[in-house]
Amino acid sequence: MRLVHAADVHLDSPLRGLSRLGDGALADLLRQATRRALENLTELTVAIGADGLLLAGDIYDGEWRDYGTGRFFVEQMGRLHDEQIPVFLVRGNHDAQSEIARSLSLPPNVTVFGADEAGTVVVDEIDLAVHGQSYATRDVETNLARAYPDAIGGMVNVGLLHTAVEGAEGHALYAPCTVDDLTRTGYDYFALGHVHTHRIFGDGERVAAFSGNLQGRHPRESGPKGALVVELEPGRAPVIRLEPCDVARWASLRIDVAACRTLDDVLACVGGHLQVTRSDAGARPVVARVVLVGTSPAAGALTDEERLREELQMVAAGMAVSLEKIEVRVASPHPPASVDPELMATIRTAADDLAGDTDRLAALAGPLEREVGRALRGAGLLDLNDPATLADLAHRAGAGLFTRLVGDGEDWCGSARSAWNATAPSRGAVSRSARD
Repeated sequence: MRLVHAADVHLDSPLRGLSRLGDGALADLLRQATRRALENLTELTVAIGADGLLLAGDIYDGEWRDYGTGRFFVEQMGRLHDEQIPVFLVRGNHDAQSEIARSLSLPPNVTVFGADEAGTVVVDEIDLAVHGQSYATRDVETNLARAYPDAIGGMVNVGLLHTAVEGAEGHALYAPCTVDDLTRTGYDYFALGHVHTHRIFGDGERVAAFSGNLQGRHPRESGPKGALVVELEPGRAPVIRLEPCDVARWASLRIDVAACRTLDDVLACVGGHLQVTRSDAGARPVVARVVLVGTSPAAGALTDEERLREELQMVAAGMAVSLEKIEVRVASPHPPASVDPELMATIRTAADDLAGDTDRLAALAGPLEREVGRALRGAGLLDLNDPATLADLAHRAGAGLFTRLVGDGEDWCGSARSAWNATAPSRGAVSRSARD
């Protein structure tokens, strides 16, 4: 028996970071990415002759009000109806918010499990039993898995559940359960949703898995995204493979440049990482966030952020990769011996005092906020109404002033920044957090 397991479609969910990519063809493609990924899922299900499609929640993205979103989903399920492929669906925390989702008329091949208790649907023609329960509300904090019925003998048994299991970073602990709660049911396979990364629990005849989401929506949802094709036979361990359905690939690259001595070395190092990412993505567009880290002799060459951005953009463009963001967290290994400690302390004290004076910061930023504040927020660059952002700017201004006073040479500038950061670790942590 061959089933396809998918979850967390988040149809028509707004992708983040598009403002940094402008209004070109890539941004347009990303705006349609969740729809194209759903089409790819439908094509995959048909192409492999699947016996059924399992959808483990979060088809939609909360309180959407455009019936066109629901209509598109219905059309895709209608395609599977034409191919006589049944679909089994549970609603997740995002689906539970939508009144429109509840009112949609779905094709007869789609079974939506109720929210009152776990139910079971039996497909006698292929000896398949599917068990599932939807969310009635967004915040389901009870262990639903414990109330799922036992497996039906003589059939392939599959469970559907939207859950965080025992917890996952970045995901609310909805419908918490343990792996033992899942395996005690005796099901051959448990199709899970909610966590956006692919993960498998168990290695024997009883397996549970997160398929991850169909399409990455921002740099933290990087790497291949898609559905799981699951081959099932009674008494044998499931055979599972991930089939990508994404139409664009996000990448988050943390690159250690400790071995680099010059800017050219850094560019070559980043280019190597981008080449690997480009190769892994195939023909898909790639959008990358690059974070440079380490203690490197090239630190001084990276202080000219505008030049670095332009150089890296050219490297990336040559590989058909778009850069969403570039961050530099590189220190110099050689702090300058001639820096006046009293001068450095005075500048730092002034910067710290300013960063802690929220009223003064707000007053200084007021004219800029009135002139370009909305545009900066819309582009995802700065929020001049945010005290943490303003404090970060004050600290960065102090570091920048100190760097300029030390000298214009690249080695001097890199060393000055290193000295500044090394003597104020708590300030550095705040700065990074605010930038993120």
